[in-house]
Amino acid sequence: MRRKPLVAAGALAMAATLLLSGPVSARTGHGGTTNGDATGPTKDGGDGSLTATAGGISYDESKNGSGPKSGIIAPTGGDYSPPPCWYGPAYTPAQFKKEREAVWSVDSTGSQWDLEQRKRYVDGEPYKNFNLDKAGKGYWWTEFPNETYPPGWDKCKEPTFWVDENEPPPADIPAIDPEILAKLAYARIRVPGTKVKLAPEGATKVNLPTWAWLDGAEFKPVSVTARVDVLNIEATTTAEPISLKIDPGTSDAETYPANGVCDLVGDKIGTPYAKGKSKETPPCGVKYLRSSGDGTYPLKATVTWKIHWTGTGVNGEKRLPDGEFGAEQDVVVEEVQSINR
Repeated sequence: MRRKPLVAAGALAMAATLLLSGPVSARTGHGGTTNGDATGPTKDGGDGSLTATAGGISYDESKNGSGPKSGIIAPTGGDYSPPPCWYGPAYTPAQFKKEREAVWSVDSTGSQWDLEQRKRYVDGEPYKNFNLDKAGKGYWWTEFPNETYPPGWDKCKEPTFWVDENEPPPADIPAIDPEILAKLAYARIRVPGTKVKLAPEGATKVNLPTWAWLDGAEFKPVSVTARVDVLNIEATTTAEPISLKIDPGTSDAETYPANGVCDLVGDKIGTPYAKGKSKETPPCGVKYLRSSGDGTYPLKATVTWKIHWTGTGVNGEKRLPDGEFGAEQDVVVEEVQSINR
């Protein structure tokens, strides 16, 4: 039978944070942020941190997009978010003993709750002495809220429980798994900025087809891997550019192609302008029909990224909702000057 604590898990974590470092105090973000100083647990139940991040989750962002204009993908539809809360490994026996005794020592949770906790984790109902005799043979699991705190983030009320190494957690709880890891990785993907190259540069002319393209060296697949080493599970989420949408910033313009969407061809989005192509129609671009006068037009370039993931025990690639990332840039459009004779 499940017994609910008399205080919220967040309050317990806060009390522990004031007293010690370790997995609970490291809880930030969806599953914690990387803490390079953390060390792995010891077989004798030593007090080294469980893994590099709270919940046992660590991230490899070395294949992510970079640069000053890089940003977060906005999903275009569907649900990519992790659940409101989930459970994951959080403590070795020695770490949990230290955390719980620190909370009890400040007398902030009430004597009745402390008594129930001691019965549960110390006195053998159902655990004895924090399972110190099982050091190196499993981990204490607890709840982790989604950092965005969506509705339901506080619904994980199962008291901290023990899971033996290589054994599954209870089937009726939202336990950390490759799919959740894939969604956590999605939230950490960064893609390069979308400022397009234009020809002519600087200023274009009314009724002059203007070529647009993206730097092929920057626009390539990016990925983030999330893993839980103690469970030997991981997932890699990859974003691949598939198209560029041009919004001229005014209705007095035409786009190439007419719908303004330039598809990825090979490894390129749009074609760089080259000498001798001035009379050709650009495969990707815009033609302004009216001068911008003393101002500019806010051309917006938005790239759509296909999102897919692979993970431990998963056959083939799985899809997540596509995402978009865009930015505006100012375009000067001048009247064509004619000479009267």
